[in-house]
Amino acid sequence: MVLVVEDEPFVRMMGADLLDQAGYDVLLASNADEALRVLAARPDVRVVFTDIEMPGSLDGLALAWRIHDCWPRIGVVVTSGRCAIGAGAMPDEGLFVAKPYAAPTLVRQIEKVMQRIPSEG
Repeated sequence: MVLVVEDEPFVRMMGADLLDQAGYDVLLASNADEALRVLAARPDVRVVFTDIEMPGSLDGLALAWRIHDCWPRIGVVVTSGRCAIGAGAMPDEGLFVAKPYAAPTLVRQIEKVMQRIPSEG
């Protein structure tokens, strides 16, 4: 299960459609606050794909760190069309994909982050 967190509805649906076509089950959230509620209720989420710039109490980078601290078995892929990611800006197991992203690039990053996170067991 992949949770897509994006405040722009069109971009959120595009990302969800790309991941759905790649065979992933997808959940949607419009901001980090909503994403945290979904994560608390859905233990089947394996990866969060989040934009950096969003309204609400947390941006995408702060969300990535919260996930790292509270749900270490959930991977994070962060995206932005305006922000560059410096060393230490997000957890080591997280990955970045720049907007605009191509479907194969996004799917490859989702697969990579899934491999980096230890599975249950």
